[in-house]
Amino acid sequence: MTSFNPSQLMKNLSYIAFFAVLSGCTSDEFDDLKGYIAQVKAKPATAIEPMPVIKSYESYVYVADNLRNPFQPLEEPQPFEDMADIDGPGPDLNREKEELEAYPLDTLRMVGILSRNNELWGLVRARDGVIHRVQPGQYLGQNFGKIIGVHEQQIDLAEWVNTSTGKWLERDASLALIE
Repeated sequence: MTSFNPSQLMKNLSYIAFFAVLSGCTSDEFDDLKGYIAQVKAKPATAIEPMPVIKSYESYVYVADNLRNPFQPLEEPQPFEDMADIDGPGPDLNREKEELEAYPLDTLRMVGILSRNNELWGLVRARDGVIHRVQPGQYLGQNFGKIIGVHEQQIDLAEWVNTSTGKWLERDASLALIE
């Protein structure tokens, strides 16, 4: 009768596991990978591209001794009295200013419209929160902006700005409806 030896059983099981793992490593599972590697190695090597030519740095000396300081204003703005003498088209400087001309255009907001007798009136909120009713022909903004049209989505203006050459330039502007 043979006796049961647990250490001998463990030893035999470890041999069986070792050979099972070893036989799994020799399977045909990686044949396609080995074939791809052989194919890549068989290709001829390509030449390495040369380094790009680096252009040398050319220094520039900035001389600003005779130029104006860009952080200083060009000159004092012309008072309106002096602007009246400018030849050519421009705003009417002799008319009485309206209330909304005290506010910069970018601080005014169109908040809606009113319709009365098929005539549209724009609703404009000023910086102080007061809502004003406007229509074509009235003025708003600090650049002599005359309202030329009130539409459902915007108010169109024609502004006059003084250029650096002392001439007046008319430009279009608008206030869009705030949603």
